[in-house]
Amino acid sequence: MTKVYPNSSATLRSFLERPKCPAVGEGRDPVVLTVWTKSLLFNCKGFTVFDSKGDLVFRVDNYMEGHKGEILLMDAAGKALLTIRRKRLSLGDHWLVYDGEATGNPQFSVKKPVNILNSKCLAYVSAGDSSSGNGSPQSSSWSSKQNTVYQIEGSYAQRCCAVYDANRRPVAEIKQKEAVGGVGFGVDVFRLIVQPDINSSVAMALVILLDQMFGSSRRFSA
Repeated sequence: MTKVYPNSSATLRSFLERPKCPAVGEGRDPVVLTVWTKSLLFNCKGFTVFDSKGDLVFRVDNYMEGHKGEILLMDAAGKALLTIRRKRLSLGDHWLVYDGEATGNPQFSVKKPVNILNSKCLAYVSAGDSSSGNGSPQSSSWSSKQNTVYQIEGSYAQRCCAVYDANRRPVAEIKQKEAVGGVGFGVDVFRLIVQPDINSSVAMALVILLDQMFGSSRRFSA
């Protein structure tokens, strides 16, 4: 089996001792992360994310029972970075993202368009808790999307999509991971390329939500 990450022993040390996060924004080079749609913990569903050196940077460990409608993005040491919760009493897929383990004042919301077949957009990302109209506007004009800060386009099923800002600049991309020695990784392991214009934890939260909306098993759905 092809190795997902190179530093197995270093990964365990990072898991317990060395919280680490890519320094997005400190330089102008993109951060390239490897996302594995598996948890390091037994009997859990989740994500494990490594940097270019093979060190653990993010993880999601949602036990098979409980945590319905709530996903916690943590750093390597288990510190909560963002909490993702499904918005109650909303039509379609609508999620709110909070700082740490906060329960009020969401930092941003992510909503899947109601009619995805007639839209190239996979999801709209809006500041705060947007209303249905602001979060998923019907107008095709970008300027009319008053609260939209990012728009995600492409195909998550094929691991080929991008996050665009209001100026149509790609700030994050999901790409298939290159085969090693002629052996491919499939869709369970892929690249997340994060530009300096977006925080890497936010980019990872968007990956988690794309998996919720378009993943084959919709793994953490309530």
